[in-house]
This record gives sequence, C-alpha cells and structure tokens, in this order.
Amino acid sequence: MNDIPPSAPLPDEMPDHISSEMPDEMAHDMVGDAVPVGQALAPIGQSGMAVASATNVEAAIELPHSVEAEQQLLGAILTNNDVYDRIASIINATHFYDPVHTRIYEIAAARISKNALASPVTLKAFMEDDEGLKELGGPAYLAKLAGASISAFAVRDYAQMIYDLAIRRELIALGQSIADKARRVDVASEPKEQIVEAEQSLYQLAEQGQTESGFKSFLKAVTEAVNVTNEAYQRGGGMAGVSTGLADLDKQLGGLHPSDLLILAGRPSMGKTSLATNIAFNVAKAYKKGTKPDGTEGAIDGGVVGFFSLEMSAEQLAGRVLAEASEISSHKIRQGDMTEGEFRRFVQAAKDLESCPLFIDDTPALPISQLAARARRLKRTHGLDVLVIDYLQLCRGMAENRVNEIAEISMGMKAIAKELQIPVIALSQLSRQVENRDDKRPQLSDLRESGSIEQDADVVMFVFREEYYKEREKPGDHELDKMEEWKTAMERLHAKAEVIVGKQRHGPIGTVELSFTAEFTRFGNLAKEWQNGPREDEY
Repeated sequence: MNDIPPSAPLPDEMPDHISSEMPDEMAHDMVGDAVPVGQALAPIGQSGMAVASATNVEAAIELPHSVEAEQQLLGAILTNNDVYDRIASIINATHFYDPVHTRIYEIAAARISKNALASPVTLKAFMEDDEGLKELGGPAYLAKLAGASISAFAVRDYAQMIYDLAIRRELIALGQSIADKARRVDVASEPKEQIVEAEQSLYQLAEQGQTESGFKSFLKAVTEAVNVTNEAYQRGGGMAGVSTGLADLDKQLGGLHPSDLLILAGRPSMGKTSLATNIAFNVAKAYKKGTKPDGTEGAIDGGVVGFFSLEMSAEQLAGRVLAEASEISSHKIRQGDMTEGEFRRFVQAAKDLESCPLFIDDTPALPISQLAARARRLKRTHGLDVLVIDYLQLCRGMAENRVNEIAEISMGMKAIAKELQIPVIALSQLSRQVENRDDKRPQLSDLRESGSIEQDADVVMFVFREEYYKEREKPGDHELDKMEEWKTAMERLHAKAEVIVGKQRHGPIGTVELSFTAEFTRFGNLAKEWQNGPREDEY
C-alpha cells in the first residue's frame, strides 16, 4: 500500500529531456534534497489511512478501515455464535467496510437470531454464488476466517474499532458533502440553511451511527411495534406513552407517544398555556431515570421536558409553575402580596423544583429551523422526552405567504417529532368564527390560517371552558328568574373544563372533563359522581 506506483518518476530516474536542459548543480540539488511526491503524503498509520497516488494531481484518499479487525470479529462469530450477543448492540452490518464482510455478517446475524447455527459450513449454502466471495477464494474464505480467529476475549474491542472507523468514514463523507454544498453558490440554498442541515446530519450520525435512515425492513418495524405494545402490557394495560399526569386524558390518548405531533388549540383565556404548563410540569416532576425494557438507559417514568415559550418570558412561565406547586395565587406571587406562611410555602416549592428537568427557551419569533436545532442540542446535552411549543403561530418560516408559512412550520414540527422520537405538543390559536356561533365548542375547521395543521397533526385537542362564556351572560339584577337560572348553570360549570379530542390518528375521538382552578392556573382530574361515595339517602 505504501509503494510508489511504477509510473511515478523517482528522483534518480529523471527524464533525459529534463535533466539535459538544466545545470548539473541544479539537477544534483533536486535529486539530493527533493522529497518524492509519493513519500510526501505517505500513510501516518495502519488500518488503511491516507495514501497518495503520484499519477494523479489530487491525492487519492483511502477511507479509514481495518480489514484485519473485521476478519477477526467474523471468525470469532463463526467459531462461537454466543459472541454475537456481546457485540450486536455495538455494530450492525452497515459498519463493515468490506462488502463481502457485510453480507457474511448479515447472514450470520439472521441465522443466530433464529437460533440456527452460523458456521462456515452453514453459510456456504447461502454464499456459493456470491461474486465478491469468489474473488477472495470462495467458501474456503469462510473456513479461513474461522481458522484464523485467535480468541473471543477481545471481540468487543474489535467491534468498537469497526464502529469507530465506520463513524470516521461517515464523517469524511459528511464533510465532503458539506464542502461541496458550500462551494456551490445557489440562491435557493442560504448558508444558514446549510448550517442547520449539517447540524441535523451530525445529530443523526451521533445518535444512530449513520447520516440518513433510508428504508426499514418490515420485520424491524413489526419488532418495534411489538416492543411498544409490550411496554403498555407491562404497565397493566394502561398506556405505552408518557403520562400527562391527568388520568382521564391519559385514558383517552394512551399517553404521549414518541414521534406524535399533538396540537392543543383554543380561544384566548381558555387555558391553553396553563394546560400545556401543567402537562410539562407533571412529566418533569415524575422523571425517573433507569433501564428501559429494551436495555437502554433513559426515562422509565416521566421525562425531560423542553418548553419553547415564544409568548411568555421564562420568569412568567416559572411563576405559573410555582403557583401550581405552592398553591398560591399567581396574582399574589406576581405582586409579592403573601403572608409569611404563604411565602415559606413558596420558597419550599421553589427548592423542591430545583432539580426538575424542565428547560425553558423564551427566545421570541424563532425560525422553525432554529427551533429544531435547539431541540437537537438539548437532546444531545440533557436528554429530551417531551417538547412543548407555545405557540405555533409565533414561529417563523421561509415561505412568502402566511398559509404556506404555517404549513412549513407544522411540517417542521412533525419532522422534529419523528427525528428526535419524542412527542411534540404545539399550541395553536383558533379563528374568531367560534365567537359567532351559539355553541362555542371548537371544531377542526376553526384551526387558524392553514388546513395543514389538521393534516400534519396526529392528535388535535381543543380546550373549552363554558364557564368563561356563561359568566359574560350574567342577566341584570331585576331579572330574578333569569338570575336563578344563571346561578344554577354557573354552579354546574364552576371549576370545570373540557378537552375535546377532535382528531386522533391512533385512537378514538371524544371529550375529557377536567377540573380547573383559575387561582392557581391548574388543571386536574375531575372526581366523578360515582367516586364521591354513596349519598346519605341510600342507607
């Protein structure tokens, strides 16, 4: 690999037409002092590092790899199939450099997964017609791999080496792609967009070991679906997703599921931000880290929450959370009008929330690309299990008109949910046409500015408090009959809210009733009549 190609002239083989035209001293200096091209870019290490071709103007770079490590690992697997279980979590077939080794690993892994023997003899039947294997000596190469295997003791080290070299190759390919795009000056490709794309590719490489996913086999998809169902079954048939902390809402949705985009919409003063804040706080408060059923480390209860507050400041949002936790009016907290006992309770609540994994970003008017980049960064640095965005219409896109911009934003939020494998809760405004109807309950057609929100969302929920509208229908004091009817209706509606599930891609639609304490801006589980115990007249 380090030899200089024969076509490259060595210093002591200077062509006659060149050496005859220059003084002897100059020719001697060139021969004695010059460094041959082939040696100037000689490899700095083994395992297939950079080499130079003197026949080309540009150096031909061989990608990092180690055929020897691949041979040792495959030999160990073919000799002892139990080795596979020790390295399966580190590498997959795509991490091998040699295409023949890739196919050998794929077939061996498939047989071992079916509890069948993977040996040179059993693999021979599957690879007799493999052209690449024929070039290496045919089925005899499989026996050579098994025979050359020294020990299974270092297989994890070999696997890690193969993985690391594969990541280096991906980094080189990604770097070349970034450089090629940067060289092309294109009006449609802004530098900021290129930076976001590069960051997205780097994130995928760090998380998955590859820059793009491509097709996924049906077997793998079915296995993932079974694992999700198994998690729900292990929880007693409750839910597979992250709990919202609201029992009836969890029962309706089955929890918050990874890769889902949930739209939480409502008119002003309905409590959209309050409900989103309550859910975020409940998830963060319940966070427990441990080993998941699939063997990976992560949240086994609750989760790390990211909250993009594009409307309120981080201080105001924290005030709402503290009002709920301390059960002190947010109005009192804002004015500092508290008794000594309330202040002590407030300080204690603040201490209890110090370790709560709730991260707030209150940067206004964020472009959807920047929002995605910050979400990726949070996932990489602290983890991320649920993302809340308040609210959708305050994000910015690149489209020229508002309808296309909202469509771009909603598509971007769905893309974040799928890429990071987390549920994304995005708040949304409703159009004013709700106010013109007798029944003020929202409908899907009320979603503001774009039908793409309804199209992209997996779940669409509406927050509705009839008490808010009924309070504004208070009759005059002289209308005694109407006043009595109004008071009866207000008693029935007091401290109650509805979450109307208008769309759910994976489940039923319906209405969930919740309690709402306006003083603490808190939603909670609503006690049903049958839960209040028997009435006295039933004894």
